[in-house]
Amino acid sequence: MAEVSTFRKVSQICCSIVWCLLAAGPVFGFAALKPVLINEGVYSDRCSVHAGGEKTIPCDEQDLALNFLFTAACMVTNISALPVGSILDSYGPKVTGVIGSFIIFAGAATLSMAKQVGLFDAYLAGYTLLALGGPFVFISCFQLANSFPKNSGLILALLTGAFDSSSALFLVYRLIYFNWFDLSLKTFFLYYLVVPVFIFLCQTTIMPKDSYKTVGTLAKIAETKLDETGKPIDRERLRSEDRAVADVVTFTPQPNMTETTSLLIRSASFSSVSDRRDSTISRAPSIKSIYEREAEDKLFNSTGGVFGIMHGFSITEQLKSPWFVLMAIFTTIQMLRINFFVATIKFQELFLYKDEELATSINQFFDLALPVGGLCAIPFIGLLLDNLTTLNVLWLLSIISVTVGVAGCISWLPATYLGIILMVLYRPFYYTAVSDFCAKVFGFETFGTVYGTIICFSGLCNILQQFMDQITHSHFEGNPIPVNATLTALTVLFAGLIIGFVRSQEKAMSRRSLEIEAQEATIRSLPH
Repeated sequence: MAEVSTFRKVSQICCSIVWCLLAAGPVFGFAALKPVLINEGVYSDRCSVHAGGEKTIPCDEQDLALNFLFTAACMVTNISALPVGSILDSYGPKVTGVIGSFIIFAGAATLSMAKQVGLFDAYLAGYTLLALGGPFVFISCFQLANSFPKNSGLILALLTGAFDSSSALFLVYRLIYFNWFDLSLKTFFLYYLVVPVFIFLCQTTIMPKDSYKTVGTLAKIAETKLDETGKPIDRERLRSEDRAVADVVTFTPQPNMTETTSLLIRSASFSSVSDRRDSTISRAPSIKSIYEREAEDKLFNSTGGVFGIMHGFSITEQLKSPWFVLMAIFTTIQMLRINFFVATIKFQELFLYKDEELATSINQFFDLALPVGGLCAIPFIGLLLDNLTTLNVLWLLSIISVTVGVAGCISWLPATYLGIILMVLYRPFYYTAVSDFCAKVFGFETFGTVYGTIICFSGLCNILQQFMDQITHSHFEGNPIPVNATLTALTVLFAGLIIGFVRSQEKAMSRRSLEIEAQEATIRSLPH
């Protein structure tokens, strides 16, 4: 890649932050958009009996149809991670971003004309297209975090922060709609067409055709603080993309590695554990610089010994392991918990408090807390994951999740607001912790496949959200407590299983290390 000027790189980053803020994940602001959809009469034709003309309280059929918009959007967003990564690997970030701009344009145009379309469900199609376009335009710009290697962490935080804040788009729209002037859905989404046009123009003019680095190299820099040659980034300046250093073997991405990232991915370690542990942990030893050995030893100790435990195994062996199965199930339960809460928060609070005004107020608090909580959590996520062992991270995730679940079953305002605050902080921490877990346990040679499979599987299982919504309306007469209690119980069960398993593996690793040290001591004590 030819040398790129600093001004051009800064422009690329600024443009990426703008479109991530507007297009990366606005569909997750569904709770803010839903009152507008209701007021606009979306799906009101599905009501067999209208509730006295009251527009703010949808009938069950309308509510289920609206909630399915979000269910479908979540499924598409998560399932698309694998194909988006494949397209990115094959055709580069520019093509990926252009595709995303066309998809978002199609989604916004469909939503703007949805009222006039009778051949198909244009609201569902349009909202799903918006959800599909988000990963294309977000993941395609993620490699920009390494345009300035020494500031990759800051750029990463800005991009993920913009994604977290993108859910506020519909919050701003709702505030305008109810407080200033009646900006119809048709008019809003016609104006919104400017966003995909902006993305397209940026991609075809200033954005790079090829990635600055693969995500594996970016991960190495972020996690180990080493450059692509295996040396500390604070000891020398990186002057070009293709420098070669003779005293190390440069890391080369494997064919099955993708640049797929989660919507809240955290860069993590890329290689197998140091040669000192190759005989007991890794099946793929490699030549490393002394700095890489030191960095990996540090990661091994900081994770409690689980770093590298599945590195070097085949993808089939990894996917069959308890590490993968337990994390996939735990992730699925948490995703269902989060998305069910986002889609039905006002409905839940209305049942718990029997007060329309209070439920609306809680809903509005959540709409604001969702983007703000994501931004507030960013500085602490890295600190927690860098300073807590993998087992302690799992404990923290489990405790917060169970607390949120219990709070969702109590009609007590302090508990309700505490649950919302913990939820909005937990959401980015949870997604990031899962990607961190996968990278440290499975390694980056198979990270794209392992992590993508977990998120894809969880996305497919998200269809259960619609089932939970239906039984809440039909069998439990609107009472969300049975579903919340069931999800909390499942969290306790599988959190216990995965924590117990990781703890047993830590103990096994500790015993193995002591045995190796004893053998080495015995060998050293033998007469030469």
